[in-house]
Amino acid sequence: MAFPGFYSFSYYRGDTSQFVIRPKAANGSAFDLSGFDAAFTIATERGSAGIQTPCTAVVNESTDIVTCTITPAVGRTLSAGTYAYDVQIDNGVDIYTLLTGVITVTDDITGA
Repeated sequence: MAFPGFYSFSYYRGDTSQFVIRPKAANGSAFDLSGFDAAFTIATERGSAGIQTPCTAVVNESTDIVTCTITPAVGRTLSAGTYAYDVQIDNGVDIYTLLTGVITVTDDITGA
């Protein structure tokens, strides 16, 4: 496994934003997500000092994908600026960080 991957993206404050992760095993086949739960967390900085904002992460065991979503309600709690994030899976024994990166939040006009 080549976890974690790194992906940075921009987010417009208050919008719905969604992305899908298709983790792969070392041989290139789909990583079996049976029994895993997922967590998608945005933080003001890395480490325990960062203020964490949990987002939605859903594992689909039949397709072996993780769908991550920033909902408008969560997105409105973010101020314009730069944040770190991680997406992890956990089956009670093993924890893997699938994806990490930086989110740049742009303030909106309509919902300001």
